[in-house]
Amino acid sequence: MTHVAVIGAYGSAGVAAAERLAEDPEIDLTMIDDADPGGGLCILRGCMPSKEVLSATEHRFAARHDDRLVGDVPDVDIEAVVERKNDHTAEWASYRRDAVEELAERDDVEFLRETARFVDDRVLQVGDRTIEPDYVVVATGSNVNVPPIPGIDDVPVQTSADVLDATDFADTGLVIGMGVVGLELVPYLSEAGGMDLTVVEMLPQLLGQADEAFGEELRTFYEDAFDIDVMLAAQTEAIETTATGGVRMTVTHEGETRDLEAEEVFAFTGRKPALEGVDIDETSIEPGPGWVDDTLRAIDDERVYVVGDANGRQPVLHVAKEEGYHAAENIQRDVAGDSLAEYDPIHHHVVFSGLGVLPFARVGHTEESAQEAGYDPITVSQRADHEGVFKAKNVPEGLATLVVARDGTVLGYQGLHYHADAMAKTMQIVVEMELDVRRLPDRAYHPTTPEILDAMFRDASAELDR
Repeated sequence: MTHVAVIGAYGSAGVAAAERLAEDPEIDLTMIDDADPGGGLCILRGCMPSKEVLSATEHRFAARHDDRLVGDVPDVDIEAVVERKNDHTAEWASYRRDAVEELAERDDVEFLRETARFVDDRVLQVGDRTIEPDYVVVATGSNVNVPPIPGIDDVPVQTSADVLDATDFADTGLVIGMGVVGLELVPYLSEAGGMDLTVVEMLPQLLGQADEAFGEELRTFYEDAFDIDVMLAAQTEAIETTATGGVRMTVTHEGETRDLEAEEVFAFTGRKPALEGVDIDETSIEPGPGWVDDTLRAIDDERVYVVGDANGRQPVLHVAKEEGYHAAENIQRDVAGDSLAEYDPIHHHVVFSGLGVLPFARVGHTEESAQEAGYDPITVSQRADHEGVFKAKNVPEGLATLVVARDGTVLGYQGLHYHADAMAKTMQIVVEMELDVRRLPDRAYHPTTPEILDAMFRDASAELDR
């Protein structure tokens, strides 16, 4: 029997690895997780609760932006939003816990509700036990990242976790960072909390993984539709409390250094792998750039696999699940003496920006990344307001782009428009199956928003025929 330990069994990556390994009669599996109540980051503090709070504000936003409606725009009952979010989160987390406990009922599987710490290479202290598994899967997720800005430790900074639980907000706020978390929660603070917000983002554009036009479009939408001022290519130099109990940030922007003041400050500066609690520094493994290879093994220990947010590669839910399954399969390959398979998925990313009214999705290549990969691509674009259905649904903002190889193979899609999130699955199938754009059915049933895809299929096919 081969003994495998999975640290972080409640998370999306950990439970995926455990499910696959538990099916193998030649594997002796130990699942370890000390979380209370347990359920995984996505369920407890990530994509599920954030979509819950966004949904209420999306309805208010739609009412506020539809001049066909009369009467006062309703307020968002934030206490009711948080209460329902908590109820649903508890329900979803219980499903995950039940799944883990059901796995633990199988032969050769045990579940330890303890903290696991490395005390040597592949030697774990778990409660009062010491175990030495043949393989270890580290799936400990991530923690919020608060940047090391001078003075920040002395200021009450709020993170995404605080926002999801908050039931009231101040009138003004400063936001550090406008990545995925900021793109989703900043409009929530504006719409539900009524906050006047200034965002300080160090990068020169929003949606850094997208073509520049998409970031520019989204910035314009945010500043026009919400009470938000976005400062790009800006650097936060220092932060401190004011005499009145607010916050003051010193910011350099466009060659000028100035002070910004508000009542509250939020840090939406991403997440970092949660490794401190497992004492990985007691091993020969040194986390850092490139520390996990494409087979998902730690380069310093070929029998330790690091999956999900813990490896820092792509902190995305569906990627975490796939990495968990992939790591389990590679362990099985290694035990059998077979060569390992690399995990190399196509880019697939969805951001629920604009309260979900203007979500962004990217599947596969952009024009630039296709060129870097050696293609000479054809790129076609379509604006949402060129399709009547978007006007009819009162969501005319946004655009989409399709990237196609010269042989007709669809290489990538980007969408910043209503329902782009739902269309990502369709385009994932098209891209992963390497379908020819000329063979895709032009058959959206009017009036439906996928007509924007059909328009690009037609344009790309016509360009290929020319």
